[in-house]
Amino acid sequence: MANRRVQAGAPMLGPHLTRGDNQLMNSPSPRRRVRALAFGIACALSLPLAAQAQTSGSTSGNVSAREQQLEQRVDQLEQELAQLKGMIQAQKTAQPAPAAAPAAQAQNVAAAPASAKPVFTSAPGVSVALHGFINASAFSQNKSFTYGNGQNALFPVPGSQGSLSGVDVRNTRFWLDFSGAKFAGDWVGGGRIEMDFFGGFNGTGAYSRQQITPRLRQAYMDLTNPLTGTTIRIGQQWDLMFPLNSPTSLAHIAFPLGFASGYGGWRFPGIVWMQDLNHGSSGPAWRLDLGAFDGSWSGPGNNVNYLSAGNAGFRPQVEARLSVKDKNWLVYGAGHYSRIDLRGVGGDAPTPIKSDLKSTGYEIGGSWKPGPWDFKGVAYTGRALGEIFGAMSQFGDIQESGGFVQGGYHFTPNWSLYAFYAYASPDNNDVIRWLGHGSTGLLKNRQAALSLQYAAGAYELGVELLHDKLDSTSNGIDRKTTTGNQVSLNALYHF
Repeated sequence: MANRRVQAGAPMLGPHLTRGDNQLMNSPSPRRRVRALAFGIACALSLPLAAQAQTSGSTSGNVSAREQQLEQRVDQLEQELAQLKGMIQAQKTAQPAPAAAPAAQAQNVAAAPASAKPVFTSAPGVSVALHGFINASAFSQNKSFTYGNGQNALFPVPGSQGSLSGVDVRNTRFWLDFSGAKFAGDWVGGGRIEMDFFGGFNGTGAYSRQQITPRLRQAYMDLTNPLTGTTIRIGQQWDLMFPLNSPTSLAHIAFPLGFASGYGGWRFPGIVWMQDLNHGSSGPAWRLDLGAFDGSWSGPGNNVNYLSAGNAGFRPQVEARLSVKDKNWLVYGAGHYSRIDLRGVGGDAPTPIKSDLKSTGYEIGGSWKPGPWDFKGVAYTGRALGEIFGAMSQFGDIQESGGFVQGGYHFTPNWSLYAFYAYASPDNNDVIRWLGHGSTGLLKNRQAALSLQYAAGAYELGVELLHDKLDSTSNGIDRKTTTGNQVSLNALYHF
């Protein structure tokens, strides 16, 4: 009877274990517990055989009692064996998938895009991918530039003197992409954390320039419904006025060519609803984006504690963008609106010109890649766009217009040449009117750049020439023109 019960139950451990089960039982984390449990089960399962041999010469009453005891023991062992199987199955689920065969690996690498990267996991079911690039620029320039020198030089400081040179690595950037999280129903989640090194230098001493500070660029979460083509993005992200087709450059990446003097945009905390308008259909892809972002302005009040005029009352920046994209072209249009209370959060700041103003902006842009050619362009107009780097970062009720164009040609799969031009033309009367109240007297800017680039695999090398011409005034009467030049040798490595 005891022998029959053992055969009817689960197979004995030891020779009946699979190879994968043996490997799992030898894994470091539950090794001792599994070995002890398996050894106990194996010993216990051998008891019925010994018991049967011992009871062959005993009385029938003793046999019946012994069989009852053995049946109870076998029931207990079957429960323990089921527990062991559950542990083994859990370990199998937690282990990564086995590596592909060499031929399959080669096929996957050949089929995968260049941007595909290995992933690791964090929370259950969530994959994390590390991406980024390392960028270094050796530069020489004949003027000091606004926003900084080197990789964040945009236009010259009016009247500045003296040449300088250096090496800059602050464009270096990395980010983590999260995907695979479950939300509810058909909705899935994801997100991004992105940083670079334009957070300033660590102090002002002799060695501070080699100790640069990280800067948070983006930190947002996505809720996506793949059945409807809907994505809701929450957190710090680019606003909808920043171009979808920013200029190509190996030197000016975080602070792109023409930024603040040919187009604007900035990263704000907010929420954006993105909707594919012809989801699931063939042909050009249409998309509508609607966003509301944190208010922003240069005072009055504390700019780093939500006490600026842009935060007075519940007055977010509201934006919309409509885009259509096909295989080798893109066209989009965007709009911006916000209301600024210049009396500040407390409502008692002095307002020498007007107490409030409206910030409005309109933008169209596109790109086209016919064969070896690459064309990009943006045109915009608006008023009071200082909060999104408009009017060369001048704050006031200033009307302006501007834009940029860039053309590139790929001579070979490795070599390419790009030419760039941008302009920004604020209304001179508005600039002068707001002098000392947010205006710094910048009247007009023209920027041109020429870059030769070589790309091979994950590496890009290039040389770039930048020329900028700025008109300004200090009192509304005089006029000054300042030109600045920069030449840079650049290296970029993607990972």
